[in-house]
Amino acid sequence: MSEHIETSEKRMNWKGLASLIKETKPSKLLVTIAIVMSLIGTVAGLIVPFFTKNLVDQLSSGTLSNGIIGLLIAAFVLQAIFSGLSMYLLLYIGESVVARLRERLMKKVLSMKVTYFDSNRVGDTTSRIVNDTGVIKDLVSNHLINLLTSTLSIVGSIAILLYLDWRLTAILLTVVPIMMLGIRFIGKRMYKVSKGLQEETAKFTATITQVLSEIRLVKFSLAENVEEKNGEDGIKNVFSYSMKEAKIYALLMPIMTLLLMGVVVIIVGYGGVRVSTGELSAGELVAFLLYLFQIIIPFSSMARFLTAIQKAMGATERLQFLLDHESEDRLEGKEVANSSQVLEFRDVEFSYGKEVILKRASFQVPPGKITAIVGPSGSGKTTTFSLIERFYTPQNGVITLGETDIEEFSLESWRNQIGYVSQESPLIAGTIRENILYGLESSISDEVLKNAAEQAYALPFIMDLPNGLDTEIGERGIKLSGGQRQRIAIARAIVRDPSILLLDEATSSLDSTSEVQVQKALNNLMKDRTTIVIAHRLSTVIHADQILVMEDGSVIETGTHDELMKNHSLYFKLAQQQFQLETS
Repeated sequence: MSEHIETSEKRMNWKGLASLIKETKPSKLLVTIAIVMSLIGTVAGLIVPFFTKNLVDQLSSGTLSNGIIGLLIAAFVLQAIFSGLSMYLLLYIGESVVARLRERLMKKVLSMKVTYFDSNRVGDTTSRIVNDTGVIKDLVSNHLINLLTSTLSIVGSIAILLYLDWRLTAILLTVVPIMMLGIRFIGKRMYKVSKGLQEETAKFTATITQVLSEIRLVKFSLAENVEEKNGEDGIKNVFSYSMKEAKIYALLMPIMTLLLMGVVVIIVGYGGVRVSTGELSAGELVAFLLYLFQIIIPFSSMARFLTAIQKAMGATERLQFLLDHESEDRLEGKEVANSSQVLEFRDVEFSYGKEVILKRASFQVPPGKITAIVGPSGSGKTTTFSLIERFYTPQNGVITLGETDIEEFSLESWRNQIGYVSQESPLIAGTIRENILYGLESSISDEVLKNAAEQAYALPFIMDLPNGLDTEIGERGIKLSGGQRQRIAIARAIVRDPSILLLDEATSSLDSTSEVQVQKALNNLMKDRTTIVIAHRLSTVIHADQILVMEDGSVIETGTHDELMKNHSLYFKLAQQQFQLETS
């Protein structure tokens, strides 16, 4: 039963692998040319031993002909030229296949929902795009056409050997079935080993990616020893699977070599006896041995091909996992015609798995006004932002703009309406210019760019930097201070000119001087926009037009600061607690 399931799995993987390669649309013309050139090179290689036979026989009889030497040289040159050209074309085709496959995967990964990244490590996904596609490239470039030429070489060599001497060929053919069984043995065991090796390599890549991306946390926490141990464990697992692969080769290859060498010894001994009796010429024996090697080498190529195909099938399964994931269609849906409407949550419910975050949350955000959301940690504030940004979809209830469910708008149109500034505004490795213009496809003049930076109170410090807007800021903007990073993020939001602005604790992690500058920049950004602010520091939201108080996933209070303070409710308690903390 298990064998039947394994066979079905392999059939599916064969089809999946073929489909994956086919979808990259390799040039049929180039593939055909590469095959033809490989075949010409193989045929030329098959001719060489035959001409060598004539050369040896002529040397033995003392009647050397210049013509046979010329034909032998021509066959060598023909084989070298066509083999070299076909190799180049195959490498080009393989690189083209993997480039298109990586483009497809990159596009797929960028279109996948945030929920995928919540449950899958970045390093594992990186390994699939880089390492697994490399396995498929190796198969296409080095092994697929080799299988065809190896088969032709084996069949052609055996046919010529039968013509030269059927008795010696019969001795050789007794070993072929044993070698085929050996190759099948490799194939059956290599699938599981190769798949396990790729999984462990992906886990190790994920560990390294995580450590390097959070290297400051590692060093600050004195976690070098912990991560070194994790790395050693990953290396040991990869090494273990690599050694399983090595054991299969170490067990089988010497046996196959021993068999072949035994056949060579028998053929040389038996052939030598027949040469001495005159039944076989010296040239025929030499040709027989050369053809024998033209069979031995392709057999080892076929063994390597089976290993490569098993690895590629394992890689296909892992890549298919990515390609089968649900994607976002950024363009499907209608355009946002009027963003100056009420944004409303109507009985919205949302949970991460079994953890319920929002429970029938209902509230309205008036257009052009400032709405603040406050509440204890875990009350659902950040999740509310994620739902507005459409990173997630509510399980129940709807979010509307006017009377339209926001799910009806295209993602591109909807997200174009939104500007987002968080407490740790993410920046990319690159220049300040690239960070401010990140994601914008339309060209922006330096004048507009500098105006946005000025409104964000970022222009003075930018102009003080060595290269101004073209200054490199390092990975995640590490060369800038927290306040500078925030103002770059605000300048980015100003350039986008959003209708709806989301501010998530935008000043909570700053010192008082930076906070003043960032708050001024935010005031410029919030002017005449629908703004939703998450804040723990109530002093930053007392002037909001509306304050929503959240607790346990629901909005329990709504009003202005003064109204909520009069009610002696949760907001009043939060304000009292914060006042005591700030004055203590």
